Amino acid sequence: MITHIQGKLVEKNPTDVVIDCNGVGYLLNISLHTFSQIPDQENIKLFTHLQIKEDSHTLFGFSSLAEREIFRLLISVSGVGASIARTMLSSLTPKQVREGIALADVALIQSIKGIGAKTAQRVILDLKDKILKVYDIDELSTRKSNTNKDEALSALEVLGFNKKQSERVVEKIVSIEPDASVEDIIKQALKKL
Repeated sequence: MITHIQGKLVEKNPTDVVIDCNGVGYLLNISLHTFSQIPDQENIKLFTHLQIKEDSHTLFGFSSLAEREIFRLLISVSGVGASIARTMLSSLTPKQVREGIALADVALIQSIKGIGAKTAQRVILDLKDKILKVYDIDELSTRKSNTNKDEALSALEVLGFNKKQSERVVEKIVSIEPDASVEDIIKQALKKL
């Protein structure tokens, strides 16, 4: 029903945020991963999942489509509720959850508070095939600008700069200016390296 909310960030806590959208304040429950991804700027957009129960309507917010998709897959498993799914996405990044399920890493899934051996096995059994479909959900939406980023990185590597350090600097530049040209990325990176 509500697929995303975009508006003014009014309040930011590790477990929830309040977004003012045209005078209406929406409380969104978030994971620690989303909390770390939310920039401290006035306007933000979060993808949402609305959970309707007999006694409550709860909105969950996610910084990426992939995280929301993984959350939805997790709550589809018998014995995994919204709070356990949120704890899972707070303890591990969406990528770690995805890989843990894809590689059938029972110990990793079981390391999350509230998940026992049987639930961990059920999560893997139920989601192993489905999780691979989520694998590139975010990567596909950002692939367009990645070619510039990749070209800039290889150019910096050819110039003799450390690969890891270059990646960090270029990642920062691309996050601020997603449409930056290869030349702009390289020029800005050279100033910071």
